[in-house]
Amino acid sequence: MSATVSELISYPVKGCAGISLSAAQVTARGLDHDREFMIVDEDRSFRSQRSDPILAVIRPSIRQGVLTLEHSDFGSITCEIDRESPATDVTMFRLPFRGIDQGDDVAAWLTEVIGETSRLVAVPPDVHRVTDGIVPGTAGFADSGAVHLLSDSTLDGLNSLLESPVPMDRFRPNIVVTGWDGAHTEDTVREFRVGDAVLTYTKLAIRCAVTTVDQSRGERDGREPLQTLATYRKARAKGVAFGVKLTVLEKGAVSVGDILDVRTWGASDL
Repeated sequence: MSATVSELISYPVKGCAGISLSAAQVTARGLDHDREFMIVDEDRSFRSQRSDPILAVIRPSIRQGVLTLEHSDFGSITCEIDRESPATDVTMFRLPFRGIDQGDDVAAWLTEVIGETSRLVAVPPDVHRVTDGIVPGTAGFADSGAVHLLSDSTLDGLNSLLESPVPMDRFRPNIVVTGWDGAHTEDTVREFRVGDAVLTYTKLAIRCAVTTVDQSRGERDGREPLQTLATYRKARAKGVAFGVKLTVLEKGAVSVGDILDVRTWGASDL
């Protein structure tokens, strides 16, 4: 039942491409910078790949307090990250949030790339968001849960049922683990240490239409894998489950190659 971390991925801008890491700091809100930024429309409601699949091919990077966004057809834009200005009202899933606007230049660039009015906001330093699940925690602009974990054996199980296998990036996990023999072993993990961090299971990851977006092209790619997942992974909650969401109990460094020291196991909530 031993498993090790094979990938670490942070997604600084919600909905945009991820950054592969060899090591990362796990904060109370998840991997450092994960979902620290969010693109909003003219009504200050969040944009996601559900309606704007092109977000998948906007590539962010952060260095020394500067955020850079790149797109193969539109070049790049940089902005100094503003964490000091007053936060404004934004919404995500029709729920109220607060975000610090990152200025007109990056807004104009995003508007050109997406083709509709868009602005970029950052999580305020004093955010007090409480996420749901068995063990409540906090997160930035992630849908729910600070960390999303998925195993390669779970993806292998799905791909064995598909005509055209899908890559791991369709599911946008933060931590990918290898070494478990059976699919969906992560459903039964409860509390565990990995590196210097301690994480705990809080809920199953309910999947949406983002999984049908080809992350390399930023375009929808049919009805899979949701169509097949619906035949065997229907959750008690509405939707289909694939992977798990975690709450951070103890912050710390995590690296590729770290072993998951599982302290507690449980029954699947499926």
